[in-house]
Amino acid sequence: MPTDPRQVRSNTPAGRTPVEVAAVGETMVVLCPAPGEPLEHAERVAVSVGGAESNVAGYLARLGHQVAWVSRVGDDPFGRAVVRHVAAAGVRVDQVVVDPTAPTGLYLKDPGPEGTAVHYYRAGSAASRMDPGTLADPGLGGARVLHLSGITPALSASCRALVEHAVTARPLAGSLVSFDVNHRARLWSVEQAAPVLRDLADRCDLVFVGQDEAQTLWGTTDPAAVRRLLPTPHTVVVKDGAVGATALRHDAEPVFVPAPRVTVVEPVGAGDAFAAGYLAGLLRDLDPVRRLRLGHLMAAQALTSSGDNAPVPPWAWFEELLAAPVEAWSPLDLTATPTPV
Repeated sequence: MPTDPRQVRSNTPAGRTPVEVAAVGETMVVLCPAPGEPLEHAERVAVSVGGAESNVAGYLARLGHQVAWVSRVGDDPFGRAVVRHVAAAGVRVDQVVVDPTAPTGLYLKDPGPEGTAVHYYRAGSAASRMDPGTLADPGLGGARVLHLSGITPALSASCRALVEHAVTARPLAGSLVSFDVNHRARLWSVEQAAPVLRDLADRCDLVFVGQDEAQTLWGTTDPAAVRRLLPTPHTVVVKDGAVGATALRHDAEPVFVPAPRVTVVEPVGAGDAFAAGYLAGLLRDLDPVRRLRLGHLMAAQALTSSGDNAPVPPWAWFEELLAAPVEAWSPLDLTATPTPV
């Protein structure tokens, strides 16, 4: 484990509003050549920042919620860029640790005729050194939601121990534990990931999983089958891409809400945006249908924007669509509806 890690700031300053959501996970610098230009021929790359959990945190913050991102970065220019980027979205970085002995992770996008390949350089990164003590900061006390993903346990043994501690010991007393399965095939195989992700997900309160992802990991074919595999969580949300999403709860019949039609510009980050929308609906005590609608509307923003962090429209725009009758929602086509910014 690293020695002498330095924390950006310690705890929540006196008099500051407690966080509503703590999002835990690695965020990396992203290097990307021009669209359509293979990486091996690129003379220049654009530098950006990306991470599933910090994406969720950023969207929630732009929706008006108090959110902390919890992680580690290297004591290097990339680490400082990551922290600055996440903080610029309105996310608190009080609990980010700067590690002087490990680098900030990065990944490279490699556009090609069959899609964009991704190359990770994150082995031994500062974030891979997170462990169960990561959640010991009293500044996280009182958070209503602890959000995790299946990416973190794939990073290292200590990161897996962190997630196991989070879902078993429940160190943030009273927090709802949210888990996005987020299987990354480049980090671990299906054979390695499937039993671990199922076990972790089944110990959470709220689970997000793609239907195709569940098919790959567990051989399921429909939301009801996923629910049978994950009997413990209060709610399991199964996302089926452009078709829609189903929320399966212990205390009610399944709720399905179709996704609005959009013209996809970039699919990266849509799942994070959906999770943020659904969590915002939960925090605002919206009913299950409106939670799913808000998830879809946030995902639509990500799908129709380039990059990992799309602009978020004014809340009044969301309110109008959340309140729309079923007959108006079902044929909703956002390609024909300009989104205010």
